[in-house]
Amino acid sequence: MSNSKSERIDLDKPRWDQSTYIGRAKHFFNLTNPLNCFASSTELEKARDIISKYKKGESLDALKITEDELWKNKYLYDSAYHPDTGEKMIVIGRMSAQVPMNMFVTGCMLTFYKSTPAVIFWQWFNQSFNAVVNYTNRSGTSPIPIETLAQSYVGAVGGAVFTALTLNRLVRFAPPLVGRLVPFAAVAAANCVNIPLMRITELQNGIELQNEKGNVVGHSKKAAREAIASVTISRILMASPSMVLSPMLMNYLDRRRLLVNAKWAAGPIQLAVCGVCLTFATPLCCALFAQRVPISIDRLEPEVQKEVLSVDPNAKVLLYNKGL
Repeated sequence: MSNSKSERIDLDKPRWDQSTYIGRAKHFFNLTNPLNCFASSTELEKARDIISKYKKGESLDALKITEDELWKNKYLYDSAYHPDTGEKMIVIGRMSAQVPMNMFVTGCMLTFYKSTPAVIFWQWFNQSFNAVVNYTNRSGTSPIPIETLAQSYVGAVGGAVFTALTLNRLVRFAPPLVGRLVPFAAVAAANCVNIPLMRITELQNGIELQNEKGNVVGHSKKAAREAIASVTISRILMASPSMVLSPMLMNYLDRRRLLVNAKWAAGPIQLAVCGVCLTFATPLCCALFAQRVPISIDRLEPEVQKEVLSVDPNAKVLLYNKGL
């Protein structure tokens, strides 16, 4: 491949077309690849060095790598370093850690769903993990205030624990499968509390709107509501395969009394099912909605339309960053 200035690869954009679902899915499969968690410090430093040198103008020939190797190093770099600050993120907060960590936490929530102390502990543990992820992936240019993080954490833990305990009491005499689905309901409720609280400033002040040149031309509360709703939906759908299919499988095994002499196997089986489901559900659900969402100026609030047109009179369609 010729690597002239006109043909240089733009590493600030994903490798695949983000206007298509397939392109977004390929992007997130690489971004959430669990194998990146096991990359050594030496491998991560090498990836950072390659990306840094390429962005400064060195060619693929000078770096002695192919285009595929460049992209491999780019996704490895993105999996470990903060996009704004460039600092190495803690392992459990990285996107590449989402599958193994959620596999462990979800498996435990589904295994220990009857005991009140266990319900409280694992719902708290899950929301504590979510708080670490949110903090690790916070914006470096406009970081989330500590007070907002604290409010989100308390609200999510409270919502999840309250939902789980209340539903456990209500379904005491319901079929066993209904009881097994309580953790999913608790996680869904927590997401409905956690995500809006984490992004409360966008709901209050509006989300940034950019024109085709990438310039900020206004802020919209309506776009913020749409962005937060789509993120909440994708997060809930992301958890649904493992938290619905696993209970159904375990309920089937219980009815057939297949684990009577091997009750110890319930936990490992649920962990394995969660792992398989999350490996595919995480990137596929992240890809449901475009990261940069186009919105017609006609759909914005009247006052926002005036604000935008005063800055960019020719604006027809704007973009906003949905978030993850």
